[in-house]
Amino acid sequence: MTKFDRRALLAGAGLLGVGGAMASAPAQAKKKSSALKATLFVKGAKVYTSEPSQPVAEALAIFNDRILAVGDFDELEPLIGPNTEVIDARGAFVFPGFIDAHSHPAAIQQVYGVDVGFRSIAEIQQAMKQKASETPPGFWVDGFMYDDKKLTDGRPINRFDLDAAVPDHPAMVHHRGGHTAVVNSKALALANITDATPDPAGGKFYREGGKLTGKLAETALDPFDKVGKRTEVTRAMEQEGVKRISKKMAAAGVTSVTNAWGVYDEMVSYIDARKAGDLGFRMCFMPHATTKVYPALKEAGLRTGFGDEMIRIGAVKCTVDGSASERTMRMSTPYQGRPNDFGILVMDQQQVTDAVNDARDAGFQIGMHANGDVAIRMVLNAYEEVLREKPLADPRYRIEHCTLVDPDILKRIKAVGAIPTPFYTYAHYHGDKWGEYGEEKLEWMFAHRSFLDFGIPVAPASDYPPGPFEPLMAIQSMVTRKDLDGKVWGPSQRISVDEAIRICTVNGAYASFEEDLKGSLAPGKLADFTILARDPHTEDPDQIEAIPVVRTVLGGRTTYEA
Repeated sequence: MTKFDRRALLAGAGLLGVGGAMASAPAQAKKKSSALKATLFVKGAKVYTSEPSQPVAEALAIFNDRILAVGDFDELEPLIGPNTEVIDARGAFVFPGFIDAHSHPAAIQQVYGVDVGFRSIAEIQQAMKQKASETPPGFWVDGFMYDDKKLTDGRPINRFDLDAAVPDHPAMVHHRGGHTAVVNSKALALANITDATPDPAGGKFYREGGKLTGKLAETALDPFDKVGKRTEVTRAMEQEGVKRISKKMAAAGVTSVTNAWGVYDEMVSYIDARKAGDLGFRMCFMPHATTKVYPALKEAGLRTGFGDEMIRIGAVKCTVDGSASERTMRMSTPYQGRPNDFGILVMDQQQVTDAVNDARDAGFQIGMHANGDVAIRMVLNAYEEVLREKPLADPRYRIEHCTLVDPDILKRIKAVGAIPTPFYTYAHYHGDKWGEYGEEKLEWMFAHRSFLDFGIPVAPASDYPPGPFEPLMAIQSMVTRKDLDGKVWGPSQRISVDEAIRICTVNGAYASFEEDLKGSLAPGKLADFTILARDPHTEDPDQIEAIPVVRTVLGGRTTYEA
């Protein structure tokens, strides 16, 4: 796998022409006559670098978009010039910019859909009814951010609830997890789905007493893409979605993200947003294997690593099984209270192996979505077979989510050099789901402690919108394993604050072959950092997510300021 060359990148940025200043800035700072001055300087801070050789510092000097020097204030002060922007952190705490190695940061639904992330069916109905009143006849009314377990009604929404709110339009409420949805009777009729319609391969039409409830899972959503009229999503709308999510992520201290289901229109939207100055994070774009963008990239001879420090191509993505939060992931043991429900597979073993072979031959890193232990083993079977027949020095093949593991799975992940990307906010935010798995399983889900103990470079992943993307919530979740009600899920998987921060910085960069560029604060690396009002290391662990983000800086440019 081709990795970035730091010297080439610095040369491209024009930074090697200053006498090797990036590597020797502290020494030069002692020379009062040095002509080199920082463009940005942070003082009065406690700087956590995530660099073992210098874990803590007082000051940070930036030259354009790169880190010039990190060290003591007295040593670096000569780098302040008449045109240097100086940030007095006033005792705040500086960390490397947080990295989200698996999310879906497009936010186009926020532009055309209706947010139904409410706590009651009545509120969802009212929002959908209002949207229907503004929607032309025959067009879909789409709700998003629905979460069945957050409702106070004691039951999920069904098609009859949607019928009462939206009787004359096809309507769909998408679960924030992305693997299930609920439709109304109008939508079922348009798609010609009846009580007698069999479940499709890799999907499910949910029923109660033999009658459709309107809930759909996995491939059962596909027929609804082909019926009814939909709001035209324009290029400008796509760009607006990127602008909106950029601002939200910057406010949380996020500087780099990975789009783990990249489609063509999203790639265009990131390029458009960047051109307009609206792209507020670095983007690792993972094309999904079943969309047109992946074959187009292969045909053009492009592969993982193509691009620059703002937008680059990452691993190709495939989906093997269902969802953790929506309780459809494929496991070797059943869900609590559902003895015949082991979850859903959407690929078979041969399809998984073929996908890995294809990625290997095309020069792509690969990330296979596999939540349940059955799906994870299928992915490992393919990785082991393909790499045995076609070895790579450093493949860094990924297992997206990698939710439910065991000691045998951990040994195999370590042996093959795979990178798991388990959900980092789920133990906290989605605690209302875990009763359907049971406490025994939770000791092996989102297994950050086990991954670290096995020497596996576990990556940070929100999977937003299914999970919140806020890194401080993630750190609290990984440290405490407490849900919103204070219940602890899987206490054996707790990790330290320092380990959680390293996952959210260094490991995030490693997952995309960018550890020489970012993930820590060192001379020559990108000037991506966030300033926090309080130190997570000394904060009450149950209050970490409440720490204010003071400022976020991307490439030496402030993207958020409180």
